[in-house]
Amino acid sequence: MGLTKQYLRYVPSGTFNVIASPDCNSTHVTLNGVSGRYIAVGACEHVIIWDMRLGEKAQVIPGENVMVSQIAASSNGNHIAVGYVDGNINVFELTNNEIVCVFAGHKSAVTCLQYDEQGTRIVSGSKDTEVILWDVVSETGVARFSGHKGAITSVMFINGKNCIISSSKDTFVKFWDIETKHCFKTLGGHQMEVWSAVLLKEERYLVTGSMDQELRVWKLNWKEKIKEEDKISQQLEIVKIEDTDNTEDSSILQCHQVGTLIRGGRGRVVGLETDLGQTVLACYGTDSLLELFAFCSDDEAKTRMSKRVKKQRKKMTKLKETGEVDMEVSEVSELLTLSDEVRRLSSIKLSAKLKSAALLLGTSGELRVGVTLATNTVELHSLALEDGNEVTCLKQITLSGHRREVRCVSLSSDNLAVLSASADSVKLWNRTSQACLRTIPLSVRPTSSCFAPGDRHALVSCSDGSLLLLDVAAANVMESIPAHEGGCSCVGLTPDLRGCYSGGSDKTVKLWQFELIPDPTGDSKAKVLSLLHTRTLELEEQVTAVRISQNNKFIAVALLDSTVRIFFYDTFKFYISLYGHKLPVLSMDISSDCNIIATGSADRNVKIWGLDFGDCHKSIFAHNDSITGVQFVPGTHYFFTSSKDGKVKQWDGDSYDNIITLDGHAGECLSLCVGGGGLHVVSCGGDGALRLYTRSEEPLVLGDQDENEEGLATGEQHWVRREAESSAGEQLFRDATVARKSRDRRATVARARKRAIVTIT
Repeated sequence: MGLTKQYLRYVPSGTFNVIASPDCNSTHVTLNGVSGRYIAVGACEHVIIWDMRLGEKAQVIPGENVMVSQIAASSNGNHIAVGYVDGNINVFELTNNEIVCVFAGHKSAVTCLQYDEQGTRIVSGSKDTEVILWDVVSETGVARFSGHKGAITSVMFINGKNCIISSSKDTFVKFWDIETKHCFKTLGGHQMEVWSAVLLKEERYLVTGSMDQELRVWKLNWKEKIKEEDKISQQLEIVKIEDTDNTEDSSILQCHQVGTLIRGGRGRVVGLETDLGQTVLACYGTDSLLELFAFCSDDEAKTRMSKRVKKQRKKMTKLKETGEVDMEVSEVSELLTLSDEVRRLSSIKLSAKLKSAALLLGTSGELRVGVTLATNTVELHSLALEDGNEVTCLKQITLSGHRREVRCVSLSSDNLAVLSASADSVKLWNRTSQACLRTIPLSVRPTSSCFAPGDRHALVSCSDGSLLLLDVAAANVMESIPAHEGGCSCVGLTPDLRGCYSGGSDKTVKLWQFELIPDPTGDSKAKVLSLLHTRTLELEEQVTAVRISQNNKFIAVALLDSTVRIFFYDTFKFYISLYGHKLPVLSMDISSDCNIIATGSADRNVKIWGLDFGDCHKSIFAHNDSITGVQFVPGTHYFFTSSKDGKVKQWDGDSYDNIITLDGHAGECLSLCVGGGGLHVVSCGGDGALRLYTRSEEPLVLGDQDENEEGLATGEQHWVRREAESSAGEQLFRDATVARKSRDRRATVARARKRAIVTIT
């Protein structure tokens, strides 16, 4: 039996840059008895509780590799329920982040969660069209409600009636009885999907939002008993009402539409939210406008009605005097209308598209609105409910993450700092604390980046062809060099660390040399760093990637025609051409010993070539989508690859084995960087997260890793082991039985022989 090669395992060591995930809601939580200060949001697989007074993370509830889709806090402030995209629900203790219970009942992502008044039950809805009621105390599922034909968009308790309301994309709103576990009423008045629904004013009104500009308001009338002679008249009356269902259960609940609230926002309704007291209604759509409505108390509604009646009568009197109105039809209605019970508050215009909102109404009448935006931002606004005119922004959390998608990432030479770049800014992070240290604004989309020697400066190539020289310590752009016409696709340091190279869509590769020049601004007598253009390599196609070997012998250039041209670095004389990829090479790297080069292409393949003859050693189908990054671990033939399928993989360039697969990003993985010595690997993705992986001391054996992955994929590993143990035990029992019977047989034969001998003598 041959020796098994062992590797060291890379483990996740941090996720940062995400302030709030756009696909998860937000909610106010109470910590240490303080409310209105903390907002819980989903951040990839974690839940972050932000302190909106200090602008810092107050608490992080860690998760695994599954993204958070919904969160809900209990009314007593002790627990928080977290729903994930795989359908599971975890209930955490807020004081110590411990898991209280795990509910696994949904087959797809959880779309809505809500606690009851006592905080002992949870109702959840999912994309699998089912509603499930859970008991937190007994840690079991109570009932499963099936009947919807589309994804569930909202669920809520009717606490006084022991019922549940659910809305769905199938255009229906259903009322469920918890005791009988059946639907007893269905609202079918919507022509399109119902995207959200909330209860207001002591659960007397139901507001639903659909694809149009109207919010439908329904009045809920609960009837315990109705006289037999009144049933027919009531049923006939209900049939006449538009947007109602059949009258089978009209004796239990009468639900009819009393009016509509006209929205000012565009597009469909994304969400409806209310406070715990069901006083204020918040509505937001696909734009950046948050509209607020206040449902008045009974006394206030009567006061508004009397003012309205008085005003209308005064107006009618003037019309009578002029003869413009008939005397017989001049009556003014003295019944409460929806306009009497609802008043519009000031709308909040935000800086970006709104993704979620959370309301909290204080005892003094102050309304606090926490919102998450599509630009990775959390904001807290304040509004006085009495006048409802002036809106104050109390806090914005923006510096802890990029507002746009991160395109490239790099590590410093000492592995202490991480540089990330997006279309809005370049940020410097502390690798250990994962805190943002510096932010440099940008106005163009970056394509690649690297640290300059000494780690005090950085280079960033941009899509407009410019090459930016950044002063990391001062957090400013020192110089913007128009390096290429069109776009600058890559930038990197030369092996001697005296200069850098850049490649662009103008079919050229340019070499630059670092130099110190007097400060052009004249603010300082000290010299500043600059770049001097030295040489240019002209090619036939656009450049997609460039690498220089560590021995300064070769320069490899990947072109848009799917080939890689290798030239001598000193003379730019053509050496060999590597062809075989079906689509352009997006990333490549040369090993430290300059023996092999690995190329990753949009055709999902990684090819390993020898630099001596240009022969292809191996072609590996590495990922399920385009490969965006390839980089060797310094001093080895191990290399990492990243892809748009969201995975980061480590490979052995000698045996061509897949050492480990790091599943982390929910979307595309756009770039990766391997630190010095291979101790750390950082990647960025379309989910907005920067993920850090650290090499541990835990050994990894490929055979064991393959068995574990196969067991996880098939779910048979545990049972196979148990069956093997059972088979081995049965075989051992059979062997012991046979041996015992053999010994007994031999003893019987020996005794019989002895008796025979004694008898004969």
